[in-house]
Amino acid sequence: MSGARLRTAAVVTLVVAALLGSAYTLGRSLMPDPPPHSTGVSASVTDPHYADQPPSTDFPAPARPTPDASPSGPETDQQAPAEDEGPYGSRISTGSSQVALTFDDGPDPRYTPQVLALLKEYHVKATFCVVGENAEAHPELIQAIVADGHTLCNHSWNHDENLGKRSPDTIQADLSRTSDAIRAAVPTARIEYFRQPGGNWTKPVVSVCTELGMVPLHWAVDPSDWTAPGAKAIINTVLTQTGPGSIVLMHDAGGDRSGTVDALRDLLPVLLDRFQLEALPAGTT
Repeated sequence: MSGARLRTAAVVTLVVAALLGSAYTLGRSLMPDPPPHSTGVSASVTDPHYADQPPSTDFPAPARPTPDASPSGPETDQQAPAEDEGPYGSRISTGSSQVALTFDDGPDPRYTPQVLALLKEYHVKATFCVVGENAEAHPELIQAIVADGHTLCNHSWNHDENLGKRSPDTIQADLSRTSDAIRAAVPTARIEYFRQPGGNWTKPVVSVCTELGMVPLHWAVDPSDWTAPGAKAIINTVLTQTGPGSIVLMHDAGGDRSGTVDALRDLLPVLLDRFQLEALPAGTT
Protein backbone atom coordinates (compact mmCIF):
# COMPACT_ATOMS: atom_id res chain seq x y z
CA MET A 1 0.00 0.00 0.00
CA SER A 2 2.78 2.40 0.85
CA GLY A 3 4.51 1.78 -2.49
CA ALA A 4 1.31 2.45 -4.41
CA ARG A 5 0.72 5.69 -2.55
CA LEU A 6 4.25 6.92 -3.33
CA ARG A 7 3.79 6.25 -7.04
CA THR A 8 0.44 8.06 -7.03
CA ALA A 9 1.95 11.08 -5.25
CA ALA A 10 4.83 11.24 -7.73
CA VAL A 11 2.43 11.16 -10.67
CA VAL A 12 0.28 13.92 -9.16
CA THR A 13 3.38 16.05 -8.53
CA LEU A 14 4.51 15.68 -12.14
CA VAL A 15 1.06 16.54 -13.45
CA VAL A 16 0.81 19.65 -11.27
CA ALA A 17 4.30 20.79 -12.27
CA ALA A 18 3.45 20.33 -15.94
CA LEU A 19 0.21 22.26 -15.53
CA LEU A 20 1.97 25.14 -13.72
CA GLY A 21 4.67 25.36 -16.41
CA SER A 22 2.08 25.47 -19.16
CA ALA A 23 0.12 28.15 -17.34
CA TYR A 24 3.26 30.31 -16.89
CA THR A 25 4.19 29.97 -20.56
CA LEU A 26 0.66 30.81 -21.63
CA GLY A 27 0.59 33.83 -19.35
CA ARG A 28 3.92 35.23 -20.67
CA SER A 29 2.70 34.86 -24.25
CA LEU A 30 -0.41 36.85 -23.45
CA MET A 31 1.47 39.74 -21.72
CA PRO A 32 2.49 42.72 -24.01
CA ASP A 33 6.18 43.59 -24.28
CA PRO A 34 7.20 46.73 -22.34
CA PRO A 35 7.72 49.83 -24.53
CA PRO A 36 11.36 50.45 -25.50
CA HIS A 37 13.25 53.33 -23.70
CA SER A 38 13.63 56.28 -26.05
CA THR A 39 17.08 57.90 -26.13
CA GLY A 40 16.39 60.41 -28.84
CA VAL A 41 19.12 58.83 -30.93
CA SER A 42 18.37 56.29 -33.62
CA ALA A 43 20.68 53.30 -33.71
CA SER A 44 20.67 49.72 -34.89
CA VAL A 45 20.68 46.84 -32.44
CA THR A 46 24.46 46.59 -32.80
CA ASP A 47 25.16 50.28 -32.30
CA PRO A 48 25.97 51.78 -28.88
CA HIS A 49 23.32 53.98 -27.30
CA TYR A 50 25.29 57.26 -27.41
CA ALA A 51 22.61 59.23 -25.55
CA ASP A 52 22.97 56.95 -22.58
CA GLN A 53 26.70 57.48 -22.35
CA PRO A 54 28.56 60.39 -20.75
CA PRO A 55 29.79 62.97 -23.30
CA SER A 56 33.10 62.13 -24.86
CA THR A 57 36.12 64.17 -23.84
CA ASP A 58 38.31 62.80 -26.60
CA PHE A 59 37.71 65.86 -28.81
CA PRO A 60 37.56 69.48 -27.53
CA ALA A 61 34.64 71.70 -28.48
CA PRO A 62 35.22 73.89 -31.56
CA ALA A 63 37.02 77.11 -30.69
CA ARG A 64 34.85 80.25 -30.80
CA PRO A 65 36.07 83.08 -33.03
CA THR A 66 37.98 85.77 -31.21
CA PRO A 67 36.41 89.25 -31.04
CA ASP A 68 38.86 90.69 -33.55
CA ALA A 69 38.34 87.94 -36.08
CA SER A 70 36.65 89.13 -39.23
CA PRO A 71 34.90 86.92 -41.77
CA SER A 72 36.58 86.53 -45.09
CA GLY A 73 34.76 87.97 -48.02
CA PRO A 74 34.97 90.48 -50.83
CA GLU A 75 36.67 93.72 -50.03
CA THR A 76 34.15 96.41 -49.15
CA ASP A 77 34.03 99.79 -50.84
CA GLN A 78 34.64 101.57 -47.56
CA GLN A 79 37.29 100.40 -45.13
CA ALA A 80 36.71 100.51 -41.39
CA PRO A 81 37.44 104.08 -40.30
CA ALA A 82 40.24 104.90 -37.93
CA GLU A 83 39.39 106.49 -34.60
CA ASP A 84 39.86 110.03 -35.94
CA GLU A 85 38.17 109.41 -39.28
CA GLY A 86 34.55 109.59 -40.33
CA PRO A 87 32.87 108.19 -43.45
CA TYR A 88 35.26 107.79 -46.39
CA GLY A 89 38.11 109.26 -44.41
CA SER A 90 36.33 112.51 -43.57
CA ARG A 91 37.58 114.46 -40.60
CA ILE A 92 35.77 114.13 -37.26
CA SER A 93 38.50 115.34 -34.92
CA THR A 94 40.57 118.48 -34.59
CA GLY A 95 43.62 116.32 -34.09
CA SER A 96 44.36 117.97 -30.76
CA SER A 97 42.71 118.59 -27.42
CA GLN A 98 40.93 121.64 -28.85
CA VAL A 99 37.21 121.54 -29.61
CA ALA A 100 35.81 123.02 -32.83
CA LEU A 101 32.32 124.48 -33.08
CA THR A 102 30.93 124.41 -36.61
CA PHE A 103 27.81 126.11 -37.97
CA ASP A 104 26.04 124.91 -41.12
CA ASP A 105 23.63 126.19 -43.78
CA GLY A 106 24.21 129.94 -43.45
CA PRO A 107 24.66 132.69 -43.65
CA ASP A 108 21.23 133.76 -42.46
CA PRO A 109 20.39 137.45 -41.88
CA ARG A 110 18.48 136.69 -38.68
CA TYR A 111 20.54 134.04 -36.85
CA THR A 112 24.10 134.36 -38.17
CA PRO A 113 24.58 137.84 -36.64
CA GLN A 114 23.34 136.53 -33.27
CA VAL A 115 25.78 133.62 -33.39
CA LEU A 116 28.62 135.93 -34.37
CA ALA A 117 27.78 138.30 -31.51
CA LEU A 118 27.86 135.48 -28.93
CA LEU A 119 31.14 134.11 -30.28
CA LYS A 120 32.68 137.58 -30.14
CA GLU A 121 31.42 138.10 -26.59
CA TYR A 122 33.25 134.98 -25.42
CA HIS A 123 36.26 135.44 -27.73
CA VAL A 124 35.60 132.14 -29.50
CA LYS A 125 36.57 131.33 -33.08
CA ALA A 126 34.46 128.85 -35.01
CA THR A 127 34.02 127.36 -38.48
CA PHE A 128 31.11 128.30 -40.76
CA CYS A 129 30.04 125.85 -43.47
CA VAL A 130 28.21 128.13 -45.86
CA VAL A 131 25.75 127.39 -48.66
CA GLY A 132 26.63 129.05 -51.96
CA GLU A 133 23.28 130.63 -52.73
CA ASN A 134 23.16 132.11 -49.22
CA ALA A 135 26.68 133.45 -49.58
CA GLU A 136 25.66 135.08 -52.86
CA ALA A 137 22.53 136.58 -51.28
CA HIS A 138 24.31 137.88 -48.15
CA PRO A 139 27.92 138.75 -49.00
CA GLU A 140 28.06 141.16 -46.05
CA LEU A 141 27.67 138.22 -43.67
CA ILE A 142 30.53 136.35 -45.33
CA GLN A 143 32.60 139.47 -44.82
CA ALA A 144 31.58 139.63 -41.16
CA ILE A 145 32.51 135.97 -40.62
CA VAL A 146 35.97 136.51 -42.10
CA ALA A 147 36.48 139.83 -40.30
CA ASP A 148 35.88 138.11 -36.96
CA GLY A 149 38.56 135.54 -37.71
CA HIS A 150 36.39 132.49 -38.30
CA THR A 151 37.18 129.71 -40.77
CA LEU A 152 35.08 129.14 -43.89
CA CYS A 153 33.87 125.80 -45.22
CA ASN A 154 32.13 125.02 -48.53
CA HIS A 155 28.72 123.38 -47.92
CA SER A 156 27.55 123.05 -51.56
CA TRP A 157 25.51 125.47 -53.62
CA ASN A 158 21.98 124.72 -52.42
CA HIS A 159 22.40 121.99 -49.79
CA ASP A 160 21.94 119.09 -52.19
CA GLU A 161 21.98 116.03 -49.95
CA ASN A 162 22.27 113.80 -53.02
CA LEU A 163 25.24 115.68 -54.43
CA GLY A 164 27.53 112.72 -53.83
CA LYS A 165 25.47 110.64 -56.26
CA ARG A 166 25.91 113.13 -59.11
CA SER A 167 28.55 112.86 -61.79
CA PRO A 168 32.05 114.11 -60.91
CA ASP A 169 31.60 117.03 -63.33
CA THR A 170 28.34 118.04 -61.63
CA ILE A 171 29.94 117.80 -58.18
CA GLN A 172 32.92 119.89 -59.28
CA ALA A 173 30.69 122.55 -60.83
CA ASP A 174 28.62 122.76 -57.64
CA LEU A 175 31.59 123.10 -55.31
CA SER A 176 33.39 125.57 -57.58
CA ARG A 177 30.29 127.75 -57.91
CA THR A 178 29.98 127.85 -54.10
CA SER A 179 33.61 128.81 -53.61
CA ASP A 180 33.27 131.50 -56.28
CA ALA A 181 30.29 133.00 -54.44
CA ILE A 182 32.30 133.10 -51.21
CA ARG A 183 35.27 134.73 -52.92
CA ALA A 184 33.00 137.23 -54.62
CA ALA A 185 32.33 138.56 -51.11
CA VAL A 186 35.90 138.11 -49.83
CA PRO A 187 38.42 137.65 -52.67
CA THR A 188 41.16 136.57 -50.29
CA ALA A 189 39.02 134.03 -48.45
CA ARG A 190 40.63 130.65 -47.84
CA ILE A 191 38.23 127.74 -48.16
CA GLU A 192 40.02 124.73 -46.80
CA TYR A 193 37.08 122.44 -45.98
CA PHE A 194 34.01 120.92 -47.60
CA ARG A 195 31.08 119.40 -45.71
CA GLN A 196 28.69 117.18 -47.61
CA PRO A 197 25.05 118.09 -46.87
CA GLY A 198 23.43 115.51 -44.64
CA GLY A 199 26.79 113.80 -44.15
CA ASN A 200 25.96 111.69 -47.22
CA TRP A 201 29.55 111.06 -48.25
CA THR A 202 30.54 109.09 -51.32
CA LYS A 203 33.88 108.34 -52.92
CA PRO A 204 33.21 110.71 -55.87
CA VAL A 205 32.38 113.72 -53.69
CA VAL A 206 35.41 113.11 -51.47
CA SER A 207 37.61 112.75 -54.55
CA VAL A 208 36.36 116.00 -56.09
CA CYS A 209 36.64 118.08 -52.94
CA THR A 210 40.16 116.77 -52.41
CA GLU A 211 41.10 117.66 -55.98
CA LEU A 212 39.85 121.19 -55.29
CA GLY A 213 42.13 121.41 -52.26
CA MET A 214 39.48 120.97 -49.57
CA VAL A 215 39.42 118.56 -46.63
CA PRO A 216 36.20 116.52 -46.24
CA LEU A 217 34.80 117.70 -42.92
CA HIS A 218 32.41 115.57 -40.86
CA TRP A 219 31.66 115.82 -37.12
CA ALA A 220 31.77 113.89 -33.86
CA VAL A 221 28.91 115.54 -31.94
CA ASP A 222 25.48 116.17 -33.45
CA PRO A 223 22.76 117.59 -31.18
CA SER A 224 20.31 117.50 -34.13
CA ASP A 225 19.54 121.17 -33.58
CA TRP A 226 18.19 121.31 -37.14
CA THR A 227 15.11 119.51 -35.79
CA ALA A 228 14.56 122.38 -33.33
CA PRO A 229 14.47 120.15 -30.20
CA GLY A 230 14.84 123.13 -27.89
CA ALA A 231 17.80 124.67 -26.11
CA LYS A 232 17.76 122.20 -23.20
CA ALA A 233 18.10 119.15 -25.45
CA ILE A 234 20.86 120.78 -27.49
CA ILE A 235 22.79 121.71 -24.35
CA ASN A 236 22.45 118.21 -22.89
CA THR A 237 23.74 116.46 -26.02
CA VAL A 238 26.69 118.79 -26.52
CA LEU A 239 27.81 118.69 -22.88
CA THR A 240 27.50 114.92 -22.52
CA GLN A 241 29.11 113.98 -25.84
CA THR A 242 31.86 116.55 -26.35
CA GLY A 243 35.38 115.55 -25.45
CA PRO A 244 38.90 116.68 -26.35
CA GLY A 245 39.25 117.01 -30.10
CA SER A 246 35.53 116.91 -30.86
CA ILE A 247 34.05 118.65 -33.87
CA VAL A 248 30.56 119.82 -32.91
CA LEU A 249 27.84 120.28 -35.53
CA MET A 250 25.28 123.08 -35.15
CA HIS A 251 23.28 125.30 -37.51
CA ASP A 252 22.89 129.05 -37.93
CA ALA A 253 20.40 128.80 -40.81
CA GLY A 254 17.94 126.52 -42.55
CA GLY A 255 14.98 127.14 -40.26
CA ASP A 256 14.13 128.41 -36.80
CA ARG A 257 17.48 128.50 -35.02
CA SER A 258 16.40 130.39 -31.93
CA GLY A 259 16.92 127.23 -29.88
CA THR A 260 20.51 126.98 -31.12
CA VAL A 261 21.18 130.62 -30.24
CA ASP A 262 19.67 130.15 -26.76
CA ALA A 263 21.67 126.97 -26.24
CA LEU A 264 24.88 128.63 -27.38
CA ARG A 265 24.39 131.38 -24.81
CA ASP A 266 24.57 128.79 -22.02
CA LEU A 267 27.00 126.42 -23.71
CA LEU A 268 29.87 128.79 -24.39
CA PRO A 269 30.88 129.55 -20.79
CA VAL A 270 30.63 125.88 -19.79
CA LEU A 271 32.60 124.64 -22.80
CA LEU A 272 35.26 127.29 -22.23
CA ASP A 273 35.61 126.09 -18.68
CA ARG A 274 36.29 122.55 -19.93
CA PHE A 275 38.08 122.99 -23.26
CA GLN A 276 39.92 125.35 -25.53
CA LEU A 277 37.59 126.32 -28.38
CA GLU A 278 39.22 127.11 -31.71
CA ALA A 279 38.31 127.41 -35.36
CA LEU A 280 39.59 124.64 -37.57
CA PRO A 281 42.92 125.83 -38.93
CA ALA A 282 42.78 127.57 -42.29
CA GLY A 283 45.63 126.94 -44.66
CA THR A 284 46.22 123.40 -43.41
CA THR A 285 45.18 120.30 -45.38
